[in-house]
This record gives sequence, C-alpha cells and structure tokens, in this order.
Amino acid sequence: MKRESFDYYVLLFFLVSCLGWIWEVGIYLVREGKFVNRGILSGPWLPIYGAGALFLYLLLRPFKRRPLSVFLISMTVCSLLEYLTGFFLERAWGVRWWDYSGMFLNLGGHVCLVSSLLFGFGGLFLVFVLIPVYSGLYHKIPEKGRLAAILILLGLFVMDAAHSADFPNIGRGITY
Repeated sequence: MKRESFDYYVLLFFLVSCLGWIWEVGIYLVREGKFVNRGILSGPWLPIYGAGALFLYLLLRPFKRRPLSVFLISMTVCSLLEYLTGFFLERAWGVRWWDYSGMFLNLGGHVCLVSSLLFGFGGLFLVFVLIPVYSGLYHKIPEKGRLAAILILLGLFVMDAAHSADFPNIGRGITY
C-alpha cells in the first residue's frame, strides 16, 4: 500500500468535512424546507466527518477488496464515534446537536440503527468512490497550490474553532 504525504490527508479531511456539512444541510433542507448551518462550528465543515473519514481510510485500506468487511467496520466504528461525540458534546456544552431518541434501536439518542446502516454505506462510498476520485484529482494539483489551499483552510478553521469554543453554533434546528 502506497503512503501519501501529509497534505493528502489534510486536504482529504477538509474535503470530507465540507461534504459532511453539505450532507447535513441537505438533509435538513429536504426534511424541513429551510437552510440551517449544521454543527458546532460556523463554517461550512463538520470536522467529525473529516476525522471519521481519515480514520476509516487508514483502517479500511487493507479491506478494499472486501466490501462486506468495509461495510461492517464502517458501521461499527462510525456508530461508536457518533455515540462518543454526542456524549462529549452534550456533557461539554449541555446541549444535543442531534437526537435519535424516537428512532428504532437507538442508544441514548446518540446513535440508532438507521444512522449505523448509513455509516456502513458511507464507508463503501468512501473506499470505492470518493477516495479513487479524490486521489486522481489530488495528484493533478501542483504542490504549491496544495500548500496554499492548506494554509488558507487551516487558518480559517482555527479562527472558526477558536470563535466557536466560546460561541458554539446552537439554536433552533441545530440543537435539541
């Protein structure tokens, strides 16, 4: 297995963080008919998606020829990550950013069967669609362009995280 450079992982983190934000905003837009900036941060990213994708990418590389293993590992690892994140966020800020209490087979309202199954399919999408497309595009971007993008994204992200530590994105449609 080929190892990638550090910037590969940083840009993958931001790509999936932004795609996760689009996914969450899209779900709410379809379900409620209005735009809501989802997540604890103000910017168009959900770092839990980026961190989860990086972890899954590294974990699932040996299984990329075994789709059932990719599905089951993704489902299990992401469900655990979502549960622990929901638990931590609720304890740290005293609010919930999601609540599956009314869903079938939920665990403390932090995770449920439907979300776990979606995580499994998300892992399949990550390994068999997103990573191959991303890798092809990444290698076409000049190194200086990648470095500039990383510096800009990291600067914006750090400012957003610092601001959101004191003023988390909470409110109607975001927290329960």
